[in-house]
Amino acid sequence: MPEIEQDTEQMPIVACVTVGAFEENCYLYACPQTREAVIIDPGDEAERILETIRELKLVPKYIINTHGHIDHICAIDAVSEAYPVPFAIHPADVPMLSDERMAPLYGRTGAPVKRKPDILLKEGDHFTFGTLSLEVLYTPGHTPGGVCLLSRPYCVFSGDTLFYRSIGRTDLPGGNFAQLEKSIREKLYTLDDDLMVFSGHGQPTTIIEEKHENPFVTVEE
Repeated sequence: MPEIEQDTEQMPIVACVTVGAFEENCYLYACPQTREAVIIDPGDEAERILETIRELKLVPKYIINTHGHIDHICAIDAVSEAYPVPFAIHPADVPMLSDERMAPLYGRTGAPVKRKPDILLKEGDHFTFGTLSLEVLYTPGHTPGGVCLLSRPYCVFSGDTLFYRSIGRTDLPGGNFAQLEKSIREKLYTLDDDLMVFSGHGQPTTIIEEKHENPFVTVEE
């Protein structure tokens, strides 16, 4: 059973399904009243993601990707077959969906994702489902089209931009450390200190912890 972050009946449902060889975190973020949900970064092992949706009796409304790396996208087609809801990604990362170069590493042939996106994300976009909403923060650096998804006053889904005591790698094609540092300092570290941060890999953290404890991008006292 995936880890579920839920303190009270009024708090949003955050179910983390860690999938694939790279232990990528796919998140199901849902309104506790209506069970309407978004599927964030369905990276692999589609059946485990779908099983969790069924167990929690969720009603998916969107599939949203924080970026286009192969470990975050390989379950999009299979999840879409079960839930043909709108699929959203930033336009700068759309070419990754059809990039066949990494597919053999995952035992696949052809394009990782056959489905075309329905929504091309941009800074400030909002997605509403039940009583919740997500705001798109454009945070390039790990990839040209990286985004984070902010749900005030609860949490931010940081993709591979910011991790517990780490940051996204910038040595892959399209990576840029200066961009990533700028994204973290100007888009994430300006958020409320007590916001939970749910990353694309690893354990959750908070904004204030990373501002002062992250060895790669730190806010000086």
